[in-house]
Amino acid sequence: MNKLLYIVCLACISLGGYAQDFQKKLPSKIFVPKGQWIAGSSVSYSEHTENNYDFLIFENINSDGYTFKVSPMFSYALRDNMALGGRFKYGRTLVRMDETQLNLDDENQFNINNVYQLKHSYSAMAIFRNYIPLGDSKRFALFSETQLEVGGSQSKVSNGKGEALTGTYSKSTDLSFGVAPGMVAFINNYTAVEVSVGVLGVNLSKTRQITNQVETGEMSSTTANFKINLFSIGLGIAFYL
Repeated sequence: MNKLLYIVCLACISLGGYAQDFQKKLPSKIFVPKGQWIAGSSVSYSEHTENNYDFLIFENINSDGYTFKVSPMFSYALRDNMALGGRFKYGRTLVRMDETQLNLDDENQFNINNVYQLKHSYSAMAIFRNYIPLGDSKRFALFSETQLEVGGSQSKVSNGKGEALTGTYSKSTDLSFGVAPGMVAFINNYTAVEVSVGVLGVNLSKTRQITNQVETGEMSSTTANFKINLFSIGLGIAFYL
């Protein structure tokens, strides 16, 4: 754990120095002037419904659910084209599965019925942004957002009904470091639309769970991602004041 935190700190310092050296090599163009405040938010909502749907080894899937996420943010430009601030995230996911058949082969078939999962996740992060204007335009620019995030989640899963009902409650604590490049486009002088993609990330997680209020267990994990994740595209709106 200590070694990984040390590596994360070195990565933050290296990325900050690299961004400054890279900007020195570019023509001096101001996209976000020193002293400007930036505030914004991104919101997403999706829902799904499956009726007798087949997917690989899963057959006759009957389920429904939704996912909701909101992420407000604020930052302050300490220098031209460089801003420091914070971001908060909250997410809620619900999945109900009434009937599903797991078909491994003709002799191994299992039924998964009456599964219910509800999960809440929350986090706070410190962010550092570098803006790179595109040409002579003052409406379009690229940015790189370095993120240091601390958060957690709570979830409960139940399976079956009546006397056969079982349930598991889980609680996790997470620490992650990542870099999210993106693009910003001004709609008018104060409002902009932002698109970002998560590329680099290191995540530490510790989960504790209890099943049927009797059995307990713990799990720790460390994951790293060094490739573009098209499923982590973020859309948002920001106000430059």
